[in-house]
Amino acid sequence: MGVIYIGDRETGKTSLAMELANPNSHYVKVTHPDYENLKVMLYDDAEGRTKATDASQALYDRALEIQVELPTGKKEILLEWLDTPGEIWRTRWQQADENQPEWQKFLGSIVDSEGILLVVPPYREIISGANREDYITQQQWCNRFERWVKFFRQDCPKVRHLVLCLNKADLFCDVNKEASRLEYSPNRSPMTWQKRNAYVMQRYFRPIQTQIEHLNKNISGLAIRCFITSIHNRKLLELPWIYLGSFLAD
Repeated sequence: MGVIYIGDRETGKTSLAMELANPNSHYVKVTHPDYENLKVMLYDDAEGRTKATDASQALYDRALEIQVELPTGKKEILLEWLDTPGEIWRTRWQQADENQPEWQKFLGSIVDSEGILLVVPPYREIISGANREDYITQQQWCNRFERWVKFFRQDCPKVRHLVLCLNKADLFCDVNKEASRLEYSPNRSPMTWQKRNAYVMQRYFRPIQTQIEHLNKNISGLAIRCFITSIHNRKLLELPWIYLGSFLAD
């Protein structure tokens, strides 16, 4: 079953994908492409960082194959990573005649998807540290999420599993402590998926909780699950994928 991987710019989507492919895995592996090939595609050795999305195209479509190890066996997830330099989300860009082919291609990729994983950045007020000014305010964060709500309602009528990942958790919490609380164990996890979601939503997604509930009510059969992720903690990194592997249809 395919999953769409999307998010705003500068949210860390590329770093998350690269780290997910790291061979030092627990229950989730990227089986194709392998880590070295993915690094060649996504990492700039000279800059010592992941490559920025080139603005010469409106849409970059990459495919990853992910294997999740579950108590019932191994589950394969086909990941379609739709990356954009940002312009594609502007209403004026979407409505321009010359951009219709690219916009329709994007919608064609996402409209029938059953699972969507959305990566969002932390907001300024939640961050501890000197780099808070590099991030948008809570109000801007809420406004940006409202645009995603509109998009999901209008253009993703068949989505059944929407996974929201608040990334860069190392900037706003003790990731090791939270991983111990939320971690997955195939035999006896400390929390059910419902309890994990309730905890993460109340603690980290409270500013948009009303919007999440509104979205849940407006798309029939939709399940929204909230996660925190970080490239610095493998347990938190893998959780959204274990959830998707557990609940997506074969």
